[in-house]
Amino acid sequence: MLDSPFRLRLPPVFSVMRVCQSSPCETANLSESSFSAWSRGDLAEGIRLAGAASQTEPECTGNCKGLAKIWLAALLVRIRDLSSGARVLSDADELTAARPEVGGGLVTASLLCAAELAFAKGDVDTAVDLARKGVDQAQRTGPHRFLPDAHTVMALSALRQGNMSVSMEFANQLRDCALLGQTAHRPSQCAWAAAQLLEVQGGAVSAAQLIVGIIMDDLLLVELLASQPAAAAWLVRATRKLGDEALARRVVSVADALATRNPGLRSVSAAAMHAGGLLDRNPERVVAAAASHLDPWAGASACEDAGKLFAARPAERERAVEALESAVDGYSNSAAPRDARRVVSRLRALGVRRGRYPQYSGQGSVNTSSLTNTEAAVAELVSQGFTNSQVGDRLFISGHTVAFHLKKIFRKMNVASRVELTRAWSQISGTATGSANAG
Repeated sequence: MLDSPFRLRLPPVFSVMRVCQSSPCETANLSESSFSAWSRGDLAEGIRLAGAASQTEPECTGNCKGLAKIWLAALLVRIRDLSSGARVLSDADELTAARPEVGGGLVTASLLCAAELAFAKGDVDTAVDLARKGVDQAQRTGPHRFLPDAHTVMALSALRQGNMSVSMEFANQLRDCALLGQTAHRPSQCAWAAAQLLEVQGGAVSAAQLIVGIIMDDLLLVELLASQPAAAAWLVRATRKLGDEALARRVVSVADALATRNPGLRSVSAAAMHAGGLLDRNPERVVAAAASHLDPWAGASACEDAGKLFAARPAERERAVEALESAVDGYSNSAAPRDARRVVSRLRALGVRRGRYPQYSGQGSVNTSSLTNTEAAVAELVSQGFTNSQVGDRLFISGHTVAFHLKKIFRKMNVASRVELTRAWSQISGTATGSANAG
């Protein structure tokens, strides 16, 4: 079970607010009230209070107004009002530039909010770059409480791009952050990120502790569903893999309640519709959710789910293909080649060919210039001890195709066995691993 007391602490953006001790700071007070409202599921009220805080002239001489704007921008990003979030964040950056003496935590908070904004847009490369800059800034100036947020962005970016070694490095870090209470802010999102990574590595069972820990804690579940439009549907899929329909129903119930409580927030209502359609195995409802999602990756995920549901009905093959084609396009536009490849594999099972598979991204700092990205992904998983069949399951290709790639890898890397490949890959990827740990 997750360490519940840590969910109640203020996010790191507030930890660097310098409040006058002689009198209360209204900016800080409004921001903290906003956090309380958001945490209990009153999302619209949380945004309203954050807006009021960002417009109030602080009574202290610190950086409260800039941080209040960053907090507002973060909330707008979570509901996927990305244009408004970008404008507010730009205002905060102007305050930072005007007052360099209060930089430090303000710069770190701004960089990580910008990273989340880029990730939500599907600009994964920019998100990773900004998150790394945020990590560097935090390590130089001291606000280390920001690091789990940066690691979450970097881990999910690596997963979407198919960079498995980097994503798995972060999986254990984020799991420990959540289970050991090492993050004072958004432990459910650290746990959710780690659960996704672990589920890819070893199936839903390997992530069961994290999944159950989130779902069985009301505040943690609300915290996650309020901030991640794709989380509710993912949890329904994961709990079904665990064979626990009751947990799936609980997720949908909380998502529906959150949407009812915040009727004007489209991202929340789309997430609830998506999860509910999955629970009821209603592809029409999932298609409607796909059209309603503001998050491009979540929309692609809904198209994929609808396609799978349609494919289970022989008479609906054409609609299945249409939905899955939309999913491939959505994932590709979100810089998520790993997900796109999974859907292309489903299309091929339906007899539909889309030419070449979407290509994985490069493998960080690993020196594998002679390997294609797919070959690097195969080498990476083989070096972790997976069989050809298991590698194929994770890369959405056949075991025979894995064997074909492996022969080329052996030749290019001048190795003669899986043992030699593992040894060589460990030496080559040391730089990339060290880079991930530094992040």
